[in-house]
Amino acid sequence: MADDAAFQADADVLTAAAQGRLKSLIERIERLEEDKTAVMADLKEVYSEAKGEGFDSKIIRKVVRLRKQDKAKRQEEEALVDLYLSAIGGL
Repeated sequence: MADDAAFQADADVLTAAAQGRLKSLIERIERLEEDKTAVMADLKEVYSEAKGEGFDSKIIRKVVRLRKQDKAKRQEEEALVDLYLSAIGGL
């Protein structure tokens, strides 16, 4: 019961405008979380479809990740990987 009273006192500290803004932000976050869940389900479906057609979904994920990178940054990273592999005799 003491917790309920403390909670009510804390709620009273926020102005009506702040309470409305907080509620609006929380509702937006909830909608975005729902959208994110739907998008994740769609992505899973597309990866499953690709796998069903004989493609390697792990490699597709890597290609998608690489395509997001800046070309120069990607080339620099690839050069470093090659350098490190040759330094340890991995090639």
